[in-house]
Amino acid sequence: MKMKKRALVSVSDKSGVVEFCKGLVENGFEIISTGGTAKALKDAGLNVIGISEITGFPECLDGRVKTLHPNVHAGLLAMRSNREHMAQLEKLNINTIDIVCVNLYPFKATLQRGADFAECIENIDIGGPTMIRAAAKNYQDVAVIVDPKDYAKVLGELANGGVTLQTKKYLQYKVFAHTAVYDSLISNYLAAQLGITFPDEVTFAYEKAQDMRYGENPQQSAVFYKEQLQKRGSLSTAEQLWGKELSYNNINDANGALELLKEFGDTPAVVACKHANPCGVGTGKDIYEAYMRAYNSDPVSVFGGILAINGTVDEKTASEINKIFIEIVMAPAYTEGALEILKSKKNIRLLKIDDISARRDKTAFDMKKVYGGLLVQQYDESLICGEDLSLFKTKAKVETSVLPNGNEKTVYNNGVVTKRVPTKEETEALLFAWKVVKHTKSNAIVIGKNGRTTGIGMGQTNRIWAAQQAIAHAADEAKGSVMASDAFFPFSDCVEECVKAGITAIIQPGGSIRDKDSVEACDKAGIAMVFVGDRHFKH
Repeated sequence: MKMKKRALVSVSDKSGVVEFCKGLVENGFEIISTGGTAKALKDAGLNVIGISEITGFPECLDGRVKTLHPNVHAGLLAMRSNREHMAQLEKLNINTIDIVCVNLYPFKATLQRGADFAECIENIDIGGPTMIRAAAKNYQDVAVIVDPKDYAKVLGELANGGVTLQTKKYLQYKVFAHTAVYDSLISNYLAAQLGITFPDEVTFAYEKAQDMRYGENPQQSAVFYKEQLQKRGSLSTAEQLWGKELSYNNINDANGALELLKEFGDTPAVVACKHANPCGVGTGKDIYEAYMRAYNSDPVSVFGGILAINGTVDEKTASEINKIFIEIVMAPAYTEGALEILKSKKNIRLLKIDDISARRDKTAFDMKKVYGGLLVQQYDESLICGEDLSLFKTKAKVETSVLPNGNEKTVYNNGVVTKRVPTKEETEALLFAWKVVKHTKSNAIVIGKNGRTTGIGMGQTNRIWAAQQAIAHAADEAKGSVMASDAFFPFSDCVEECVKAGITAIIQPGGSIRDKDSVEACDKAGIAMVFVGDRHFKH
């Protein structure tokens, strides 16, 4: 039996498929197809062999069963170099299939449009993955295409004598990458449906967004991958309006700025970020005022930094931004005049991010890669139970007990732990500083007042150094400011530094065995202190 050159084509993404099949026909191939693909090819004037003609069995169960048949899979899996395989095909009157062109049911698209569970399940492909995996296993003899981008390459090689073994190996790799991503989307969706936060086995699906010139340092190569399912208000969905491609460090730093910006919701806010740490944060009645407060927080560090802005950038704000060198500006919108002003700088990058203030979805993970493993945790979404200001007015309950060694242990519940309660202005400043310190590298101290940061200390190996760094940065502006600490004070020394600097109120988690020392030091100096319970380490 002389084997005919045959290609099996069944795609959900029909872009370029008609032209591809015309090219196959020109190269002597018969086309086998199914359902909507067969109709599209016939409408284009191509002769198509229906899958039922191959299987001798009608499509059934609403299309759930059409290609799951020995006449298909034997034609895919038979090794042409194996005489026994070929003899069996001849005996069974089965023709080989030399090319498979299949992309799978649109499960991802179904998820993204919020379909219900039943529809999502119906969009899990069974026959498609089975065919392409079979074809990929027999890569020596079958070329299998899952990506329309590869149509031209395959046709080009067919015109020059046939698809090369190297290309077949490449197409084989793409099949298993494709099905791995497909299956990971399904398994993660099903885990979420069951409320399973941390599955026993987990895979994450990403696709390449861009190659980078280098990584954190020039000697490191790097790539940016984005999640398969688009995340609102993220860098993966950003539209770049101006400037050269983002670098590895650009993306890392920009993400730090973006995460902090989300804490402010609809309040006009600007975050200036450097090395993934905030260097100046401002809020105001409008974006211009917020920017000026962020800039004046640290005019030195903001140079060469990144700006995240949660409102429209206008001409007035753009003119101020253009007075210094800024690497990146991120905002949901720009006026035409603002774009014209900002584009006068060749080296600035302008990003438009819709829904820039959107919170993360509840199934998102915070991940850190370590050599040989992966640390996975839920994102830190807490912020004083949202913005519950009652915490700043409620006196904390104090419980005292005697330890076995005879010493007293004093435990403070959340709330105001000092004699003095914060004023309205101090409460607003404390909440502001708390939002900022949550996104500052530990050990972290943030000083602020009047809707802006005045001093930031970060990344120190002890808390007193972070406090001293922040106070030194604030200089005279420390007087009348408030302080936020991402974790408890182990000693009263931070309070003593606050007293010297003129700081009037402090917010911290509490929880040290020596909390009483810090509380007493505050009472002695007339400083208000609030315990919130939650710590925000960001190592």
